[in-house]
Amino acid sequence: MILDDLATMLRLDAQDMLGRITEMPTQCRIAWERVMSFELPPSYRQAREVLILGMGGSAIGGDLLRTLAAREYPLPVLVNRQYTVPAFVDERTLVIACSYSGNTEETLAAFQAALKKGAMGLVIATGGKLARLAEAHDVPFYRIEYRSVPRAALAHSFVPLLGIFCKLGFIGDKEDDLADAVEVMEQWQAEIGPQVATKDNPAKQLAQRLQGKLPVVYGAGPLSAVARRWKGQLNENSKNWAFFEEMSELNHNAVLGTHWPQELLPQLLVVMLTSEGDHPRNELRFQVTRELLEREGVAVALVPARGRGLLAQMLSTIHFGDFVSFYLAMLNGADPTDTVAIEWLKERLAQSPVS
Repeated sequence: MILDDLATMLRLDAQDMLGRITEMPTQCRIAWERVMSFELPPSYRQAREVLILGMGGSAIGGDLLRTLAAREYPLPVLVNRQYTVPAFVDERTLVIACSYSGNTEETLAAFQAALKKGAMGLVIATGGKLARLAEAHDVPFYRIEYRSVPRAALAHSFVPLLGIFCKLGFIGDKEDDLADAVEVMEQWQAEIGPQVATKDNPAKQLAQRLQGKLPVVYGAGPLSAVARRWKGQLNENSKNWAFFEEMSELNHNAVLGTHWPQELLPQLLVVMLTSEGDHPRNELRFQVTRELLEREGVAVALVPARGRGLLAQMLSTIHFGDFVSFYLAMLNGADPTDTVAIEWLKERLAQSPVS
């Protein structure tokens, strides 16, 4: 069994995605220390709303922050995955461009449009065109120093956003919450890391159940953004089709699509990310939805979040999902870091540059 053969996994994982996943708790600590020394203009505290620009792995941090901020920050926080920005953007809008490379064309186009509207700007990237744009417009630039593919740098895209919101006074101090989240991740990692045999390892066991299946990940409330992250990791690391749905919206449409095509139903596996903090009605909806799915012959797997606080539950469940995606990559015989399809797509698009 490849999941219990570390040497074989390491040969397949030539660019050490496993190492990137394993060090995520440490990287959260490092990113927090770095952002605490990052200077911001006092005027940014007067923002009327915040728009976070990003795509793929660089946008997930914005989704997580939006979920957290909704409980404390009384003004809108939106994530923008478009070439353009909404009409409301003006000089009272804080627009944060997140792009690991600094060259994501959608993010660049949207940020340029925001600057033309006079928005307060901020860039989070390793460099690239966004860094040059920040310098040209005298915009604060937070440089990511961590080297990896963007999806493996979540700690360095999300934690800086979290720290920036704390420093601007938009939300309360989250240092203790982040420390708790790191502790939960490290404790859970001791149970799901590569050194733990499959028979005792729930992440490896879930990967086995997912092999040859079409995963659909369900999440409610704060874990909706986590479900989206799972979907992306299963796509990018495992090279596997995957989708996500949000509870309770899925109860108003998706449940009616569970009957056909009949031949596909045995190939589906719905992964439900649940939390003790779920709304009581969503707890019930998960139970009833599971009954409905299993009645139709669709398999269901439950992944209960760990941790007392919301941040711990979100980050630890993401970390668990990252391990699952890695183990599924191993079962699929895939290099989890490979981005050949994305690079091919970028080359084709480059033949017709953004005007």
